[in-house]
Amino acid sequence: MKPTLLILAAGMGSRYGGLKQLDAMGPSGEVVLDYSVFDALRAGFGKVVFVIRREFEDEFRAKVGDRFKDRIRVEYAFQDLHDLPAGFTVPEGRTKPWGTAHAVLAAESCIQEPFLMINADDFYGRDAFEKIAADLTQPRPEDGVSHYSMVGFYLKNTLSEFGSVARGVCVTKDGFLSSVTEMTKIFKTEAGAENREDPEHPVALTGEEVVSMNYFGFTPDIFGHLRQAFTAFLSERGGEEKSECYVPKEVDSLIQTGQADVRVLESTGKWFGVTYPEDKAQVVAAIQALVEAGEYPTSLWG
Repeated sequence: MKPTLLILAAGMGSRYGGLKQLDAMGPSGEVVLDYSVFDALRAGFGKVVFVIRREFEDEFRAKVGDRFKDRIRVEYAFQDLHDLPAGFTVPEGRTKPWGTAHAVLAAESCIQEPFLMINADDFYGRDAFEKIAADLTQPRPEDGVSHYSMVGFYLKNTLSEFGSVARGVCVTKDGFLSSVTEMTKIFKTEAGAENREDPEHPVALTGEEVVSMNYFGFTPDIFGHLRQAFTAFLSERGGEEKSECYVPKEVDSLIQTGQADVRVLESTGKWFGVTYPEDKAQVVAAIQALVEAGEYPTSLWG
């Protein structure tokens, strides 16, 4: 069975100032996720599922989804702030989505096969897709444990010159993920990086740490795990206006309780992405360099 590509594209890009998922970065008007779909096709994926928000569905379909609907099966799922388990309601004043775990759950009805979860606005590269596609098509042991995978990237290659970023900082052992810690205010420094979630107690980082970048290979049993985790999250923090339930945090919990393991795959590719408007020029230049090197055609879908 061919794996599915799940693209999380429901975020509104508050720091970027608009729908960065729809902002052209390639020489023929391609957006970043166009390159992800192109690489997924080359790697043998059979379907792409977009998690978006209904308010920009028509624009997204016209500018993105329709480009390759004749090349790969395309489906849509919708992240809705009010889509909550029974007994929970949205607190007054909350407008922010519930995070990546909630976004993945929105796609549960669309996916019955192994799948890769990625961000819409991150460029991961051909090698990463080939490595995880090969892993997702391998049989998993039936031993009562969930067996997942991820491609990690070095923190120093994922920082922005223009502000903070959120990253899942990983510890690995013998090729498997030991732990992942979600850090949401990482700034680039002369010495490497620093997480400033608690300004009075900043955490120094070297830049050599492996980070997850939301590039996880899952089997469908992840949905059951995330349903339980999201319900527990709502019980504890559902009354807050801006709390989010993150996939890396919940994956870490599964590892610590022995319910899952995560194989860490090495990639020779380089990640890059857009968090702030000022990041765009670097991404455009990086894509152009790959096109000139022959990694991608001048026009992906032309």
